[in-house]
Amino acid sequence: MSYLRSIRFKRRGGLPKEFPFTLPAVESMGELGFESPVTFLVGENGSGKSTVLEAIAVGMECPAIGRLDVNLDDMLLPARSLAAELVFTKSLKPKRRLFFRAEDAMGFTLRVKDNMAELKDMERHFDKTLSGEGRKRAIGSVRGQRLALQNRYGEDPDSRSHGEWFLHMFNVRVLENGLYLMDEPETPLSPTHQLSLLSILKEKVNQSCQFIIATHSPILMALPEAEIWNFDKYPIERVSWEDVEHVAITKAFLNDPGSYLRHL
Repeated sequence: MSYLRSIRFKRRGGLPKEFPFTLPAVESMGELGFESPVTFLVGENGSGKSTVLEAIAVGMECPAIGRLDVNLDDMLLPARSLAAELVFTKSLKPKRRLFFRAEDAMGFTLRVKDNMAELKDMERHFDKTLSGEGRKRAIGSVRGQRLALQNRYGEDPDSRSHGEWFLHMFNVRVLENGLYLMDEPETPLSPTHQLSLLSILKEKVNQSCQFIIATHSPILMALPEAEIWNFDKYPIERVSWEDVEHVAITKAFLNDPGSYLRHL
């Protein structure tokens, strides 16, 4: 299922002469299609893949899981500028949209803990200040909300490792018929947990979900039938898994680490 079919610039010339429009991959970008349910954006650090992903999050109005929304986060000002210059070609409207950044996992954990603490404080306040049927209903309402968060995310979100929490949160928040954007989700994940994420992705694709993922991980890129866009080529071009530089370097290093390490 593809909810977002492609992106392209509204105009061919006259773009701002500032970041991110001066990035070679962005400056030379033609139409970027998303024909597969899973698309990977790959390239070196600074290639522009994350900036384009952020612009898609802005243009598709995908809420972020962190403490700040995409329209309020000052770090996303370049992405908002880029999104304003893009045409987003859509098919069906997704029922759900979400933008995952690895660094947002901690912010989301804090948001959940803050909400739980706030609901607990409200429960104590109602217990002291209200009486009768109104007291019972008010306490029941906030207690129900707190227990719902507890059941969904656990009584203590900090009890899980960063990677375990990210996988749990991803599995809980990704529901059917949705568009999900992910920026370097491998960051908190061990190789084993990256394989777990692959398994979840395959399962969610069968539930009519679409994923667009910026990554450096050869493990994630190996997902069968996924589409890969290479941001190290100008203009950006589709590549096979075997032709991704990250994959070639990782294979070569694992086959003969000594040949790399002796030159360091």
